[in-house]
Amino acid sequence: QVQLVESGGGLVQPGGSLRLSCAASGRIFSIYAMDWYRQAPGKQRELVAAIVSGGSAVAADSVKGRFTISRNNATDMVYLQMNSLKPEDTAVYYCHYVRESGSGYWGQGTQVTVSS
Repeated sequence: QVQLVESGGGLVQPGGSLRLSCAASGRIFSIYAMDWYRQAPGKQRELVAAIVSGGSAVAADSVKGRFTISRNNATDMVYLQMNSLKPEDTAVYYCHYVRESGSGYWGQGTQVTVSS
């Protein structure tokens, strides 16, 4: 069973930056979309950003201009560069892969805490 593993989370001061990475434990063929979601305490999981195989990307309004998603198709990795972090960005961040067949994979999550 292939698993996704996130890394790069941690504690950062407001205005700081973090770069999240997500790697698969094995090869996943025909990945269509790679996404980042987040879930804050007491809130529903929400889509942060997504990028499809052709390179087109979307981001939630709350992170536009601050977060950038990118992917490496050769290594099946996805990244989330987070700049100008705010306390409201505090959440557990999850990566999610969707294959062309529609099946998906979730990571276990990495904690991001923005606090002074």
